[in-house]
This record gives sequence, C-alpha cells and structure tokens, in this order.
Amino acid sequence: MKIAIIGAGIGGMAAAYDLARAGHQVAIYEAADYVGGLSSGFKEPHWEWSVERYYHHWFASDQHILNLIDELGLREKVVFPRPYTVVYHHERFYPLDSPLAALTFPGFNFFDMARFGLVTTYLRYLSRWQPLERYTAVSWLRRWYGTRLYIALVEPLLMGKFGPHYQEVTMAWFWARTKARTTRLGTYEGGFQAFADTFADKLRRLGVEIRLSTPASRLSQFSAWELTIETSAGPERWDRCLVTVSPTRFAHLAPDLPAQYQSDLLSLKSMGAVTVVLALKHQLSTEGYYWYNIPKSAGFPFLILVEHTNFIPASKFGDDHIVYIGDYLELEHEYFQLSKEELLDRFLPSLPRINPKFTPDWVRDGWLFRTNYAQPVPLVDHSKNLPPIQTPVAGLYFASMSQVYPWDRGTNFAVALGREAARLMMQE
Repeated sequence: MKIAIIGAGIGGMAAAYDLARAGHQVAIYEAADYVGGLSSGFKEPHWEWSVERYYHHWFASDQHILNLIDELGLREKVVFPRPYTVVYHHERFYPLDSPLAALTFPGFNFFDMARFGLVTTYLRYLSRWQPLERYTAVSWLRRWYGTRLYIALVEPLLMGKFGPHYQEVTMAWFWARTKARTTRLGTYEGGFQAFADTFADKLRRLGVEIRLSTPASRLSQFSAWELTIETSAGPERWDRCLVTVSPTRFAHLAPDLPAQYQSDLLSLKSMGAVTVVLALKHQLSTEGYYWYNIPKSAGFPFLILVEHTNFIPASKFGDDHIVYIGDYLELEHEYFQLSKEELLDRFLPSLPRINPKFTPDWVRDGWLFRTNYAQPVPLVDHSKNLPPIQTPVAGLYFASMSQVYPWDRGTNFAVALGREAARLMMQE
C-alpha cells in the first residue's frame, strides 16, 4: 500500500517503522524542519548533547519504547542516572522518591505513612482500571489517602497539570500513573533529539520518505479507498493515512469527517504548556535536586522547576547549568502572549527561594517554547468519549496522545499507539 503519516513524532515514526518493514511505501509529512515532535530538542554549538524543548525522560518500566530501542539495536545508548525529586513543605523542599525519604518526610506521621503504603500498593497491584473510571481522582484519593496526604501530595499534582479541570479528572488516570511509573529515570545519550534523528535515519534506510517543512493543509476522501493530502506542493493521493496531530488540528485538517466524529474530537479537553529553558553560569540546586514539585499554593509563578544538569552532567552542555521552568496552562492564559523577557521578569525573582545566592546575572541565555497541546484532560468515564483509531472514513486513521488513556502522555505510550495503528491499517 501507499501510506501517508502526518506528524514525525515518535508515535508516527513507530508506525512508519512497522509499515515499512512490512513492505509498504510510506511517507511522513512534518510541518517542522526536524523530527521528534514534542520530544524534539535543540543544541548550542558548544554543547555535546541536545536539550529537549519540553522536559522528557523515560521510566525503567517504559517497555514499549525500550523494546523498540532494542529492535533498533540502540539499547547501549540508554542510560539511567539517579536523580532526586523533591516536594514542597513549609517553605522547604524534601526528597520523597524512596521509602527511606518518605519515612523522614516531616509532612507525614506514622499513620499517614502506613496509609500511603497500603493504598499505593493496592493501586499498583490492581489489574483493572475500569471500575475506577466513574470516580474522580479528588473524591477517591481524599477518601482513601486521607485529607492530609491528599493535600500534601495529590492536590498540587492535579491542580498543576489540569488547572480548572482538576476536580473532574478520573481516578483511572491516577491509577495508571501509579501503575506505570518508577523512580528510575532514563534518557538517551546525546539527548532525545539524537534518538529521534537516529530513528529517522533508520527509517530512511528502510525506504521511508520524511518530508520536513511540509505541513498538510487539507485531507479529503478522493474515492472509496483513496485519500488526498494537500500541501503547498499540490495534492497527492494515498491508499491509507495515519494522522498523529492534536484532535483539534485533525478536525480542522479533515473537514469532511462525519459530524459526530468531528464533535467527539473537538470535545476533548487538553492543556497547553509554556517552558522557559535557562542556561545558568552556576548550579542552582546546591543539594543536587533534579525535579521540584511545586504546589500552586506556594506562590511560585510556575509549576515545575527541573535542573536538567543534576540529571545529566553540565559537562555535556559546555558547563552550562540547564534549568527548565514550566507550567501547564489553558490557552487563554497570559503566558501564551508574554515575551521571553516578560516571562523571565515573572520567573527569575522566585529563584532565590531555591538558592538564596541566585542573581539574574547567572543567566547566560534562555529559550522560550510553547505548545497548545501538551496534556490531555481525562474526565470521568473518559473511555466513552475517545474517538477510535480507525475513523469512519475508509483508510483514515487517527492516533494522538489523547488516545493513550488511561495511561499518561509520553513517548512510551506514543510508540504503543503508533504500532497499534499500523497493525490496524495492515489488518484492514
């Protein structure tokens, strides 16, 4: 078959890999001039590694992406450093990523610890998520963790990720997060962009055509089993097409989709993301902390602070200390209109709360990245709202991170979804 894929993210490339190995003619349309999608990165001339535009890592349990890396013969390039994740409590940050750290965390008493351990163990060994889907995470976790644990650990996470929708998020999402994640975090030597570029090179050797800087402007059905993709170069016909962009973008790209399917796409809620990446002259966290979980109630003007060079050595970045500052936000938020300089005026005055010695002249350089589609919002009974991979249009398929539910978005489940889409295309 002659198959088109719209989007050169990791999911789209995973689908292309399986389709090309099965002997099909595959081309990928990508609007950007690079591959990798949301996991892509950038690189300064004096850096050995690239830095992701939006912070990424793998978990030791991410078998879909790690198995693909095994198939590509690249497993020796995957590394698992030991970073430290901390939570905020009474104007201080404390590690909370191991049993010992939890035992010494001042926000818990012994009863809290026992309750946390029992409920978390129950969730990790619970095999079926469907019964949890009818509960909100707020109601279920407040009841079983208790109010103190809920306020200390869960509410900051939900409020930060889902903003005004946090009280509507289904418990099935939280179950999946507990079930699938580990404290061991991994990355790829050279950065995620190095992996994406190597993967793209392997696809090209399999005959896949990757058309960078080629956005699709319209997708329509030409005949019962032919689809037309229009670009600035003109229309082209395909036997099958897999679309991997956001639901809203897909709805606008394919206006001939049936009305109900269009409505289902547009009803899916999601949050955007704003990230500022800083190159500092000095280490920000003197304790070597990597990931700071910051509750909105703490008064910081951002949700997440990640010191990447406490995960990967600063020597890989020309001795720059790389710090991410970011937030998940609705598209109407002012951060989507402010310039980099205006955002730095908001963010930098909070950094002395991390390190009292910090001054603005520590900043050597900074970069601003924004995306409209970063975090799907899974509501109660969310599985009933998801559009299927196989659309009502013959030969047209859709695979976005909204459909990895109940799992959380990321490259691991993007691979699983992309390969499932490829399987369905070949099965049909």
